[in-house]
Amino acid sequence: MTHTVETIPEHHLTREDDAAIAALLKQAFTTDFYGRSYFQQRHHVRLVIRDEGRIIAHIGLCLRDVRLGAQMLTVIGIGDVATDPAQRGQGLASQILEDAISVARTGPADFLMLFGDRPMYQGHGFVSQPNSLTYVSMEDGRTCEIKTEPDDTLMIYPLGEVEWDAAAPLDLMGHKF
Repeated sequence: MTHTVETIPEHHLTREDDAAIAALLKQAFTTDFYGRSYFQQRHHVRLVIRDEGRIIAHIGLCLRDVRLGAQMLTVIGIGDVATDPAQRGQGLASQILEDAISVARTGPADFLMLFGDRPMYQGHGFVSQPNSLTYVSMEDGRTCEIKTEPDDTLMIYPLGEVEWDAAAPLDLMGHKF
């Protein structure tokens, strides 16, 4: 069964939907979100699937520039992918991810980017990349330090003609998604 994917710009997110997403993330993850509807920072756009008005799947999208070696690129970071545990196995995560890819294709981004290791992402065309990564670490809802290290969970999805340089250092110019 295909559900309708709803796009919600962050500034249009109602308090009720914000609370519903926070509750979904609490169910879907063991990580502490501090009662928030996001892990690191608020997103620019949310994609949600509802069942009888209740949010049962979610993806956050964040538009950002990053530096790959000497090259500046625009990316859309994917974060906080969640499906209600009682609704898993129905293809909701795949459906909402496909919608995120469609949304990304309409904008200025060169790549979709995420940090994850689920086979589902590879099945949708994301490719693991070995780049060294510089980012601002955030823990317990606080900025900690700037880190530069390898990251084995970086995955990229090309949206255009720009080629990804797997050997170049990647500077996120901020936090992970």
